[in-house]
Amino acid sequence: MLKFVFWVLVALNAALFAYAQGYLGKPAGGEREPQRLKSQLATERMVMLSPSEARAAAEAIPAPAEAPVTEPAPAPVAPRVETIACTQAGAFAAGDARRFETRIARLDLGARATRTSVPFQEVTSHLVYLPPNGGKEGADRRVAELKEKGVQNFFVMQGESPLKWAVSLGVFKTETAAQTLAAALGKQGIRGVRVLPRGPQGTRAAWQFRDLTAGERAQVAGIADDFAGVQLRPCG
Repeated sequence: MLKFVFWVLVALNAALFAYAQGYLGKPAGGEREPQRLKSQLATERMVMLSPSEARAAAEAIPAPAEAPVTEPAPAPVAPRVETIACTQAGAFAAGDARRFETRIARLDLGARATRTSVPFQEVTSHLVYLPPNGGKEGADRRVAELKEKGVQNFFVMQGESPLKWAVSLGVFKTETAAQTLAAALGKQGIRGVRVLPRGPQGTRAAWQFRDLTAGERAQVAGIADDFAGVQLRPCG
């Protein structure tokens, strides 16, 4: 047994000797350390750096340029639609109001179309007159002027009203007839003649439309045109 161990050790030593001499092939890397050093180029230029010099050299190396950040394209903005704040249509008589309401409902404007009531005067006559100016004394002066111009048909209005001491020159059922008299008196030299519609005050139906586009307003106007005396105007 001791002989066997002896010969195993001898074989191992022989193998190590052969490997060190290169008889069993080159070491990993293809060459031995002395040969590798001899194969290096310009070894005389190599300088051993201290730790501080190594850190300084590393810091001097410029950092790689960062790739430019591409901003995402902005989302497209829908064009702003101009709208009209408030448009009013009216006033309507009772029968016209029902017909107008039916036709407006077809536009499907929802809460943007609301019905309301507005003051309305039912005109039954037209007064041709000279407005009050200077109380009773002023009325007397105007009467004297009318007589001087040959006007005999007049009446000084009294009573507690805004027209107290006005001079009435005639009352007519139609505006056309009233305007005709006013023009004739002007030709006679009577200055300041006015025409005043008269009749009971009440209310009538009207509609207010909010935030209409130009196209929607044109549709409303087309419907309103079918009703006599009805116009569109900004809400008051």
